[in-house]
Amino acid sequence: MLVFLIKRIGNAVLVMLAVAFLAFMVFRFLGDPVEMMMNESATQVERAELRERLGLNASFVEQYARFVTRAVQGDFGISWRNQQEVIGLIGERFPATFELVLIATIISLVVGIPLGVFTAIGRGRWWAEALQTTSIIGVSLLSFIVGILLILVFSVSLGWLPGYGRGDTVQLGWWSTGLLTRSGRAALVLPAVSLSLFQITLVMRLVRAEMLETLRTDFIKFARARGVPARALHFRHALKNCLMPVVTMTAMQVGNLIAFALVTETVFQWPGMGMLFMQAITFVDIPVMAAYLCIVSFIFVALNTVVDLAYALIDPRLRAA
Repeated sequence: MLVFLIKRIGNAVLVMLAVAFLAFMVFRFLGDPVEMMMNESATQVERAELRERLGLNASFVEQYARFVTRAVQGDFGISWRNQQEVIGLIGERFPATFELVLIATIISLVVGIPLGVFTAIGRGRWWAEALQTTSIIGVSLLSFIVGILLILVFSVSLGWLPGYGRGDTVQLGWWSTGLLTRSGRAALVLPAVSLSLFQITLVMRLVRAEMLETLRTDFIKFARARGVPARALHFRHALKNCLMPVVTMTAMQVGNLIAFALVTETVFQWPGMGMLFMQAITFVDIPVMAAYLCIVSFIFVALNTVVDLAYALIDPRLRAA
């Protein structure tokens, strides 16, 4: 187990070093920080002093090593646009993205698991096939189209829910939350539903496939022969054996939701990390772009590593992989 643990952590470190290299290349070759940070009236002496202070006169290897060392400590420099520490800007935006992803994940599980069970039980019936067809449409629709349609229907036409912003928030230390205010909860509904639609489809189809496989096993046939009620058979015995792949997939999809929430956040003007990244692209704010790339990649790698370790603890055969 120790060798397996060292291998997985070593792979994670190599992946993060590769991501840090890509982020550093973006940082180094996309724009000149001296030109971005100083006004046109600055003298050549001032520019040279700033270049020396930023370490831009050092060699490529020295700059990369310095970038990795600072990134490990959470230091990604100063935002060229806001003139603030990048890690502070991301820390301000992270709670909004986390709450959006959390609610979207809960919606996907609460809706997707029952739908998957029902479509497996009712296989061949018209309503089950209709749900299957609808799920294909859900996978095919682009996130920004879904978001615009939700805004058009529920915000513009019906006026039930706000179509942009985060609503009122409450500060709990450094963490800001909108879950404790009515307007904050209302503002969260449409973006969370939009972000969860693709995840609902994945969960539903995975649960359906696992349920169909489980319902053909011997222990389910024996339980049915013993007269176990259908509800207990499906939702207690069979469903329990289907949840492990769902939990694994959900954990790995959290990284995807965080990474691709930028489309949803842009459509709904949600003040999260994705919105910050889109603004950074617009204004060529390289430190923010590099930090976003490193942080999101770290979330991906960390979740994948935790899932691998959890699988190894459950199934010892995987430790030899």
